[in-house]
Amino acid sequence: MLVAPKPENESTRLATLRTLRILDTPPEERFDRLTRLARHLFDVPIALVSLIDENRQWFKSCTGLEARETPRDVSFCSHAILQDDLLMIPDARADSRFRDNPLVVGEPNIRFYAGQPLTVPNGARLGTLCLIDRRPRTLDAKQRGLLLDLARIAEQELAAIELATVDDLTLIPNRRGFEALAQHALNVCKRMGHRASLLFFDLDGFKQINDSYGHAEGDRALATFAAALRNSFRHTDVIGRLGGDEFVALLTDAGDDETARALDRLRATLAGHEAAAERGYDIRFSVGQTQYDPARHATVIDLLAASDSQMYAHKMAQKKGLRH
Repeated sequence: MLVAPKPENESTRLATLRTLRILDTPPEERFDRLTRLARHLFDVPIALVSLIDENRQWFKSCTGLEARETPRDVSFCSHAILQDDLLMIPDARADSRFRDNPLVVGEPNIRFYAGQPLTVPNGARLGTLCLIDRRPRTLDAKQRGLLLDLARIAEQELAAIELATVDDLTLIPNRRGFEALAQHALNVCKRMGHRASLLFFDLDGFKQINDSYGHAEGDRALATFAAALRNSFRHTDVIGRLGGDEFVALLTDAGDDETARALDRLRATLAGHEAAAERGYDIRFSVGQTQYDPARHATVIDLLAASDSQMYAHKMAQKKGLRH
């Protein structure tokens, strides 16, 4: 049996999946309708909407199968998400990757498999819409096109969920998306004994930008700041826009030194944007920082509250300094 390697964008893929907050949720008719239809149209005993988690394959919808998940290392779908197009296995017993797979030699006795990857707007392949049969077979061109059409519907449903967790303007996680991702990251830090630091940002003088240059320019300033966050923090960090001109970043496995370096990168990135754009204003911010302490911060909400207070104190200190 060949265990599928991890995709190159695995960290982004898993972060996207976490943001959706879809894992371990109850069945939904919008997905169950697709698997019922697929089972009928292709005359197969099993049809699934499968999502590939870090160590498991979890079924958002499964018709013809009682199990709700399997280990990832025996999953056919973990192979399917490595490619853009359909993965079809006419007879698993004749395929060296799968012939000794426990799902082939035992229940559900897979012989035929066809999995169409499900891709969300950021390009991450989260799972598949797949067909399983207990007898060898294949799909012709018309059937492959039909399976692709059904998969596109499933992708639209996943995209609708994703839009509820992503800020439309800046294309980074909104409050809901950030809280879901950050809580997962904190849980990992607590389990592994890693440090973490939360930064709470508020743009200085944002109202004046709107008043002087218009709301369209204000939107550009927000998008510029979000882009600077993406470019300044590591891919393992979690960033988000809480609303208005408030942004956050959770740095994992990071102490004061790494946090200070990230802030320096952010200021340098913004300075580069300002020099190139010549907008007539600078993007400045106040920031509050809180080191994660599992004894004091049970949830990411506790960290947000502490960092919000620190940010407000920083903003007031800056205003007081300007008056002197």
